[in-house]
Amino acid sequence: MEASSAPRLLESALAFPGHRHLLDRPVHVLLLGKASAHMATALGRWTGAARIVAGIAVGTHGPADLTSPLVWLESSHPVPDTRSVAAGERALALARSVPADHLLLVLLSGGASSLVALPRPGITLQDKQATTRRLLLAGADIHALNTVRKHLSAIKGGQLAAAAVAPTLAFAISDVVDDDLSIIGSGPTVPDPGTFAEALDILARFGGVEAYPQAVVTLLRRGANGVLPETPKPADPRLGHVTTRVIGSRTDAAAGAARAAEAMGYRAMVLPEPVVGEARVAGPRFVEESVRLADNASAETCVIATGETTVRVTGFGRGGRNQELVLSVVGALAGLGRPAALLSGGTDGVDGPTDAAGAMADESTFRRSEEAGIGAVDAYLRNNDAYTYFQALGDLVITGPTDTNVGDIQVLLLAPGGSRGRSLRPCHASSDLSPGQERRPPAWTAVVGSVR
Repeated sequence: MEASSAPRLLESALAFPGHRHLLDRPVHVLLLGKASAHMATALGRWTGAARIVAGIAVGTHGPADLTSPLVWLESSHPVPDTRSVAAGERALALARSVPADHLLLVLLSGGASSLVALPRPGITLQDKQATTRRLLLAGADIHALNTVRKHLSAIKGGQLAAAAVAPTLAFAISDVVDDDLSIIGSGPTVPDPGTFAEALDILARFGGVEAYPQAVVTLLRRGANGVLPETPKPADPRLGHVTTRVIGSRTDAAAGAARAAEAMGYRAMVLPEPVVGEARVAGPRFVEESVRLADNASAETCVIATGETTVRVTGFGRGGRNQELVLSVVGALAGLGRPAALLSGGTDGVDGPTDAAGAMADESTFRRSEEAGIGAVDAYLRNNDAYTYFQALGDLVITGPTDTNVGDIQVLLLAPGGSRGRSLRPCHASSDLSPGQERRPPAWTAVVGSVR
């Protein structure tokens, strides 16, 4: 995924001349998110690394080599745990300790909201855990989820940077479809346009306030009634010393994938609108739109989209939003009357609480599942059990954790209309794979790999 590689994006940002007047100071660093390990490695190669006075890196897996004096803290995602709270305490303490003539450098990436947590007085970690789980199960999108998180936190929603007296420079790799800085990592360095009242309304929409811990509801109601201070808002003077900018996003991933597809001879098309909403609804919509756009093409077409869907969990199976999206179009691909193949995966290599990044399907998937006696697609959808379905076919996409997180990517390969019976040469499993192994079609490997 070279196009959205965290080290490449960070190195480019550090080299930008407009930041030189700040980066010439002694630097204190906070790396928060799934890309922290690789950003820490890139930081060690930075020509200004000798000016790093202190730093904390928080992520899901540690780097092979960590530049001194950075300290590594492993934490939890997508639900915070005691490690998240310890990391939050350390991050807030570091921000407060930076002298006014030094620089606080904050490097944000996807997952920071869970990896670094510090509950507001009046609620416990267990309250935050229960609230996060309930919102995820109810299908809350990242905007709704992080609006609540910010109002249950002592560091999110601009509060981390507001605690610092030193100039603060923050670089964010966006895992949010609209690159909203107040949502990426729950916006610890930027003003928060949301309110306690909005957070309370989100609980009402996703399950009802009675489904959430009483302490959480009480806190949000106190805030909505003006008893508690709001998070820093736009024009808050406490954030006048802060500069925050996005250095990478889903558009980088899509552009890299398109270049790789064109190099392989495909006609590449990137959909400008993000793929969002409930996964099982977004999947068929994406395929329908892609087929419409590619219908008059005379060459094999690669349609690329990015975004982030949600899953409303009603069953007891295993899976993630990308696996469920692909499962929702198995029947549609079989009915197209031409070779077609879809992959949907998380650019961070993780899809839900599984070891898969996503899944793949083509026009033969429905037939192969029937021949294998796997069972009806609808039954797996009802049980949110896409992982089991694709595991039985060897069609999970397993990459392991990557060095980035810019949301999800969908890659649909389509043969020209009227090409029934013809094969998409890169779309079939290699003959040397035994049943049950992950299928890695060359086209997908090259196109999806190009975004790292």
